[in-house]
Amino acid sequence: MVNRGKVWFSEAGDSRASRSVYTQFNIILIMRRFIFPTLAATQVHLNAGTPRERPTFTAKDAQSMPYHPSADQIISLYDRHASIWNDLRSDHFVDRKWIERFRSLLPPTAIVLDLGCGSGQPVARHLIDAGLSIVGVDSSTHMLALCRKRFPTQEWIHQDMRTLALGRQFLGILAWNSLFHLKPDDQRQMFPIFQRHAAPGALLMFTSGPAHGEALGELQGETLYHASLDPEEYTARLNDHGFGVLEHIVEDAECGGQTVWLARRLLR
Repeated sequence: MVNRGKVWFSEAGDSRASRSVYTQFNIILIMRRFIFPTLAATQVHLNAGTPRERPTFTAKDAQSMPYHPSADQIISLYDRHASIWNDLRSDHFVDRKWIERFRSLLPPTAIVLDLGCGSGQPVARHLIDAGLSIVGVDSSTHMLALCRKRFPTQEWIHQDMRTLALGRQFLGILAWNSLFHLKPDDQRQMFPIFQRHAAPGALLMFTSGPAHGEALGELQGETLYHASLDPEEYTARLNDHGFGVLEHIVEDAECGGQTVWLARRLLR
């Protein structure tokens, strides 16, 4: 899984929100933009139809609503569309600001664990060009084939991040626009994995939504699942697993509207 939203609907009938999603419709498809509710206790499902149709929203109690079935189709979706996604993503690096920020805080020869590395474009490429080494992990064989062809001297591992156990620690860990493709419960299970793979003082950076919920986007006409925990829960889970939050920016306007978390593993 790869890279990488800002369209935020506050209520089902918000006409400004309805217009907003369609003025940015193409960007949503290209950059995996996603929609989250403002209220932590709701989940919003978007039935987009075509750009000419007004979207229909329904908000339901998060405790009573099962996860959308598209949550289990992420791996196969990206595998089917790896080449198209690579072409779209390669020329869109609106997140350069944060990837460069991450790089600037690492030692010049650090090894970065890139979870959900996708095709390696443009994030891994940026880090490799800066002199860092990459251990990329992805569930898509077709995405990894692109990585291996493009960067044969780096290490690329075919594995689901949810079961990762490399027995190694890294000075940098990215789950950049990949963690948010996991169901909330699966995201919760990632924090022990982050902890086990983070060296003392390591950086961890990932993206989320601005509030708890699920969101449905599209990639090549297929439903693309996203989810987020509440910001307070992310903070608590980071702290419980030995990380301190360095920066948390909600819907950064300078980075395509992405919500970013940057944390450091405490020295203990």
